[in-house]
Amino acid sequence: MTHLVLVRHGQSKWNKENRFTGWVDVDLTAEGVKEAKKAGKLLKKEGINFDVAFTSFQRRAIRTLWLTLEGIEQFHIPVTKDWHLNERHYGGLTGLNKEETKKKHGEKQVHIWRRSFDIPPPQIDKDNEYHPTNDPKYLGIDPAELPGGESLELTTKRVLPYFQSQIAPFLRANCNLIISAHGNSLRALMKELFKVSDKEIPGFEFPTGNPLLIELDEGTLDVKSARYLDDSRAKDLPPIPGGNA
Repeated sequence: MTHLVLVRHGQSKWNKENRFTGWVDVDLTAEGVKEAKKAGKLLKKEGINFDVAFTSFQRRAIRTLWLTLEGIEQFHIPVTKDWHLNERHYGGLTGLNKEETKKKHGEKQVHIWRRSFDIPPPQIDKDNEYHPTNDPKYLGIDPAELPGGESLELTTKRVLPYFQSQIAPFLRANCNLIISAHGNSLRALMKELFKVSDKEIPGFEFPTGNPLLIELDEGTLDVKSARYLDDSRAKDLPPIPGGNA
């Protein structure tokens, strides 16, 4: 068996302000720091020695990983940062307050943008400060690859090839691995690992700063068990394929 831990970053400043964040590089709140530190304490109790870690290009996920690794005293492991693990890009909704957006566009339309699988939000203009081509972090990336607005389907098409080519080989080599990322990039991984349908995957939530510990068969990457380490803040999990719910 090999262990894979998925952890959504701790509460961010725009989570707290109820704004569409996406690729905007906001930091953790004090509560988010607290959640990340607790993630480390919870993982330390499991006694897992990790071999490698992955995270996105976004500071809220990177800081969550740092604080988690500090809590388990495993700063030494290799860490790979990659933009393919970034949050879904919310396009023209970026920066908007979610409740105000509902008043402007209607609750039904906002629900479609947020919770449908294949309907993206309006694209963001390339001259907008929140378009990734205007962020120095992405200067070395082909602008044609950088999104101006993504559905969950498009996010999945970005995340899963990276998972299969760069992350899965470590798992098949029986390495224990931790990924600190975002609600939607982690949904993409959940969809793959738990074989969740397009229709059902938007309904699954990742709580901030609560590690999801998954045991995998290293040969097939079949899920053998999965549980959130903080029971008090756990969310529903998909049924384990071929096993019990």
